[in-house]
Order: sequence, then structure tokens, then C-alpha cells
Amino acid sequence: DHIIEYVKRTNWPVSPLVMKKNILRVDLRASVAMRSCMTDLQKTLEDALEENALAGAVAMIGDRDGLLASAAAGVSDPATGRTMALDDIFSVASMTKAITSVAAMQLVERGLLALDEPIGAVLPELAHPDLLEGFNEDGSARLSPAKTPITLRHLLTHTSGLGYSFTSEKMAKAQGKVAPGSIASISSPLLFEPGSDWLYGVSTDWVGRAVESVSGQTLGDYMEEHILAPLSMHDTGFSVPPEKVGRRVSLLSRTEGGLVPISFEIGGVDGAEFQSGGGGLYSTAADYMQFMRMILNQGTLDGARILDAETVATMSRNHVGSMKVGRMESVVPFLAETFDPFPDMDTQWGLGFLINPEKGPAGRAAGSLSWAGLANCYYWIDPASGVTGLVLMQFFPFGDKSAMKVLDAVETAAYQS
Repeated sequence: DHIIEYVKRTNWPVSPLVMKKNILRVDLRASVAMRSCMTDLQKTLEDALEENALAGAVAMIGDRDGLLASAAAGVSDPATGRTMALDDIFSVASMTKAITSVAAMQLVERGLLALDEPIGAVLPELAHPDLLEGFNEDGSARLSPAKTPITLRHLLTHTSGLGYSFTSEKMAKAQGKVAPGSIASISSPLLFEPGSDWLYGVSTDWVGRAVESVSGQTLGDYMEEHILAPLSMHDTGFSVPPEKVGRRVSLLSRTEGGLVPISFEIGGVDGAEFQSGGGGLYSTAADYMQFMRMILNQGTLDGARILDAETVATMSRNHVGSMKVGRMESVVPFLAETFDPFPDMDTQWGLGFLINPEKGPAGRAAGSLSWAGLANCYYWIDPASGVTGLVLMQFFPFGDKSAMKVLDAVETAAYQS
């Protein structure tokens, strides 16, 4: 009774309803281990930020049952010296893609979208795509009709032929100057026939528009109703409400003199013509942990069923055969470095996730799911080990070597603990 009263008073993560002594003893030991893990993660994050001269970060580690450890270190705004907090809000950029992919797969389950039907029936803009053959002497694009129709599977696996202008000089040249947040910014000739190669890019923005087309809702409203609210992700959305702006982490850019503030919106630009399913969400570490734990639990969390277990299994399988995937070139060094999280591995791609088919050097098991966001936000979901984790930072360029060292330190700590 004294022990249970102490558990209640100190808010240890042990249910006071567990009354049998042997079970309580095991749970208390697990609680002590959890607190040790939290202490280890805090020190790991602090040391990693100091060693790599980075401003601040939030890290979390969880499993199927809940949060195992969390840490916030450094500052969220170097100009004011505001200390980083666990509930700070980040632009998670391309971490949006996994949530958009889940939204699309919900609609596949309902029969409103199909993986292998031409997406042009849903998105007329993609019904008759052109293939980029080269450029004429005057710089204009030389085009021919693509022979293969784009499908939802192509979009979810980045095999549609669409890229990003900052990862492809050809796409940038073919696009010309376009306004951020415009439909033109996600429109271009295809760089290859759909299904014949892999190129990371705007495909998931079109997935988001497909969700809107068949659901009759904006992407944000659909996500709120079918994913965010059921998972209690109350700090996630395509904009930051005025009352929460004070929790937003400042975006920085690396210069020769160090990290400096920069005015730049990754997804939620003023006057945007669409909500970016490829990179527009703002979120917190705790919110995104809810999403990752849902995937870890095969589509359900805390009584909310988001996806069927078989759908999660389908999303977690390789859908690109032997294509070389995962490496992201960069032609805009200020924005991103060339990124290859597993350069010595033939990585795979599921329906929204990178898959490492072999054990990763920092501990994650083969078959883990992962990806990242442009301002150096990273996550992984490891079904075999039952572990998931993330590190959120907020600076350019993406793939910065110092940021990768922080991720490696956090992941190593997760598996050592």
C-alpha cells in the first residue's frame, strides 16, 4: 500500500491498479529502467548538441505501449535564448509524407482510391503527362507524351517521374521560375516513364490532392477528422495558431560564421494554392510519436483504429523491386546536402517509407521504416524490435553531417538502453 501510494504521489509510469506484489515489482523495475533511459537520453542529446555546435533539438523514444524517454536540449530561438521545450512546434516538412500516405491508404481501404488505376481519373492534371526528352537550343523543353499512365502506387513510391527542383537541374530548368506554394511549383514534365525509376520529389503533394479530390475535404480537414484528432495530435496542422506561435522553433541556416536565423517557410507559405501533403505540416515530437506508435501497433492506438493491420503490412513492404532508392541528390547546397542514410545498403521503398533491408549501424533492425524532414527532422519505426524514435531540429542544410551525428547518438542510446 505504501508503494502504491508513492507511485500515485510521484506520478511514476506504473498503474496503481496493478496490485499483485510480483507484478508490481516487475513494473517498478521497468519504471526505474525507464527513468534511467530518460536520463541517458537527456545527457546523450545535450552532449551531441554541444559536440556538434548545434542550437537545439527534441528527441523521443517509444515502444508499442508508450513513451520510453524524451529530452529537450539547447535553445529554440538563439536570438532570445529561449530554452528548447518538449512541446515546441517544428516544421516537420517531409515527415508530412507518411501522414499523407496513411490518408490515401485509408481511402484505398474505403474503395475511393485504387493503387494501380490511372490517377488521371482523380487528378485530371496528371491524366496526360509529358516526358522530358531534352532541351532545344533556345532552352525550351523538348517533350513527348508519356506512354505509361501515372498511378497512386507510382506517387506513393516516388516512381512517377516527378522530382524536386532542388534535387534535379533538369526539372528546375523545365519548370522555370515558379511561385512557392503554387500548383506550378509541383508541376513539370516527367523525367522518366512512370514505374521505370525512382526520384524523390513532389509526388506526395499530388497524393494529398488526390485525397482532397475523392474526400471532398481539404487535406488538413481530412487529416484532422481521420488521423490527427483520433490520435490526439492536437498540435499538428498546416498552420500554427496565433496562441501557439510562441512555441514555434526558429529556423536557422548554416553559414561560415555558424547558424543564423532565416526567414523561410517550407510548406505553409502565405497565399499557397494547396496544402502540401509532401511537406506542409507543423507538429511536435509528442504528436508525431503518437503517429509512429500507431504504425508500430499495426494501425491502432489507444482504441483508435486508423488503418487495417494488413494495410500497414502492405505499406511496410518493398514496392520498387531492385531500384536504387533513398539517395537524394542536391543542386541547392544552401537547402540540402546530398543525402543517403544507408550508403552501403540497397535500401527499398514502401508506400510512404524508406526501408532498410539489413540491420542499421546504429541499431535499428532490418525492415525498419524511416524518413526525414528538410530542416533536419528524422524518425524511424522498428517493428521487429518494437522501438520507434525521432529527433527534431530546425536548420538548413538538410542532411547536415552534424545533424546526422545527433541522430546516430540518439538511435544508439535507444538500443543500448
